[in-house]
Amino acid sequence: MNHPQKSDAGEHTPHGPPLVLRHDVPASFVLFLISIPLSLGIAHATGAPLMAGIISAIIGGVVVGALSGAPLQISGPGTGLVVVVAGLVAQFGWAATAAITLAAGVLQIALGLTGISRLVLSLSPSVVHGMLAGIGISIAAGQLVVVLGGTAESTVPANLALLPARLAGSNVGSLAAGAVAIGALLLWPRIPRVSVVPAPLVAVAAATALAHALHLDVARVDLPDSHALVFPEMPRGSTGAVLSAVVAVALIASMESLLSAVATDRLHDGPRARLDKELVAQGTGNVLAGALGGLPISGGLARSSTNVAAGAKTRYSAILQGVWIAVAVLAFSSALELIPLPALAGVLFVVGLKLVSPARMRTLWKHREFLVYAATVLGVVLFGLLEGVAVGLAIALLRALYRLTHCSVRVEGNRVCVRGSLVFLGVGRLVRELRRLPLGQTVVLELHIDYLDHASYEAINDWREGYERLGGRVQVDEVHDTWYDRASQGEPGRHKTLPGPLPRWFAPWSHWQSSPEAVTLPAQRSSAESDPMIRGMHEFERRSAPLVRPFLHELAVRGQRPQQLFITCADSRVVPNLITTSGPGDLFCVRNIGNLVPTPAADDRSVGAAIEYAVGILNVSTIVVCGHSDCGAMKALVQGSAPRGSHLHSWLRNADPSLIRFHAPASSGCADLPVADRLAVVNVAQQLDNLLGYPSVREAIAAGTLTLKGMYFDISNARVYLVDPDRNGLDPVGSPA
Repeated sequence: MNHPQKSDAGEHTPHGPPLVLRHDVPASFVLFLISIPLSLGIAHATGAPLMAGIISAIIGGVVVGALSGAPLQISGPGTGLVVVVAGLVAQFGWAATAAITLAAGVLQIALGLTGISRLVLSLSPSVVHGMLAGIGISIAAGQLVVVLGGTAESTVPANLALLPARLAGSNVGSLAAGAVAIGALLLWPRIPRVSVVPAPLVAVAAATALAHALHLDVARVDLPDSHALVFPEMPRGSTGAVLSAVVAVALIASMESLLSAVATDRLHDGPRARLDKELVAQGTGNVLAGALGGLPISGGLARSSTNVAAGAKTRYSAILQGVWIAVAVLAFSSALELIPLPALAGVLFVVGLKLVSPARMRTLWKHREFLVYAATVLGVVLFGLLEGVAVGLAIALLRALYRLTHCSVRVEGNRVCVRGSLVFLGVGRLVRELRRLPLGQTVVLELHIDYLDHASYEAINDWREGYERLGGRVQVDEVHDTWYDRASQGEPGRHKTLPGPLPRWFAPWSHWQSSPEAVTLPAQRSSAESDPMIRGMHEFERRSAPLVRPFLHELAVRGQRPQQLFITCADSRVVPNLITTSGPGDLFCVRNIGNLVPTPAADDRSVGAAIEYAVGILNVSTIVVCGHSDCGAMKALVQGSAPRGSHLHSWLRNADPSLIRFHAPASSGCADLPVADRLAVVNVAQQLDNLLGYPSVREAIAAGTLTLKGMYFDISNARVYLVDPDRNGLDPVGSPA
């Protein structure tokens, strides 16, 4: 059996001969067929010897592939370096350019060891996907020209300018070979049970067979003779110019490789890239490439996406494609020269189009990130890879700055509600709204903010002083934090804070309704609003309702499905949802004096009906009985203070079994508690026994669908305990399993 092994990317990935033979070997052949013309084309475009492209392709596959921190990324002659390398060849000559490549590799290794490559992970997904789409469009535009029988230029605008002439006088043989390759690439995956053979390989083979059978007049792969390596020489020129060249090659090759690694990660579900290791691998490859007279190496998204599309699973596809290139150049150059270039162009054309994802566009549009995506695409298409990424990053940073500094201002009568971060960039809008308020009124400035800078504080304070000087009154109501109050006392906050839960969700009315900030405006106050409950309802409508409304709407649609029947005391200090951190729909509650469960033989039917409904209809999985400290019912039992003949006295007779149990020898494991609290613990244990008297409860427990739990709430210490019914004692809640 082939067991999973832990990959160098920190994930468990299955390795072994079956996986390599089934996925990586076929993918490596596809890469090999694509890498040869691509490497030759890049070498030709830079003015370097054609063999320099082959050398870099071999090193990029074998050496960088073996050391890579991004196993599915394919490295070779860098497409993003074409213009730079062409300039270096013209300025210093090829041998000196090789030396610059070697030095750039050393710098890349140093950068990789510092861990600086991790900064690439901070890139916005919209920028990365925009880069993918821009490169895809660039690839498709260039390869379409080749399919039509022309020679691709280095930029999209130049290739688009060539299309009218190529369409008018296209080479029939090139068009036929390219069309067959494109058609095979699109149709082959739709044929059942043939996916073991990768579509790109089928496309190239079909187009080659067609060109050979019909003797089509098409451009074919042209391999150079494998001789005359060019070794590096020291550049002649100013030290500054040479150092600038080294830094430029190192940074551009590094950025292209790291961006490609991040983008490639988004194309597959395999191990994630380790960017520091990848940068060291790229540097090692460039040291060797420079020493042997090769082009600068970088990770390429065109090759990497082809690798993923061809079904590669491990780094062996990269290594093997480097081996195939070396073997082919040495032994099979005549056979490879049968492959028509339009066939390879057709493969890359489809690969490029697939990088432009309509589904991704829709997602980014929903998240309001499409502007960044579109800017990156246009930047890559019109200016180049790094320039396009820079444009996208600039817009993404501006949008992030806007969002971080943006605040919403809503005016409702004489109440002004401000939410967000209040800094100098957004204070102008707030002041404009404040100045529109009628003079001589009582205004409440409600601040839901997580940051307040000095400029914003000064602006608010100046308006407040001016407004009150003209006879008005301003109340500042800070809901989440006290930024304004601290600034007023000369102790301003320094760091942005995350808003915590609203204190008014769990604080008593007396805590916040008596505070100056919560005073209702005189113009809005009515006799009904003097009722604390009415004012609490207003507070719910204004602040809590918008937050809880989505949950309640869902519950209204699908109905209630509580997990627990929660039986507790009617004491106003016991709030079930607070002490269990639960929300609407979680607890089916029954509250009564003393959290009692009368036996089925008792006169009371209310609790019994709730139990039967919860177990039989709602199918709750747990029944909880929760007692508490300082319970008035337990005190009445201990003291016998319930007036005879009263409803309270009649009800508390249901607790007689708890008294009997309490007075039994060794009845309580809570000897340190007051008498009434010890009785409260024993009472919980007794109610759990009473629950077993209900047939529906017994049947559900026997079926394994229901459990019983006892709880005890210490009010003064805000502590919750579990009740052990066997020893009538308390256990700490502890951590969940």
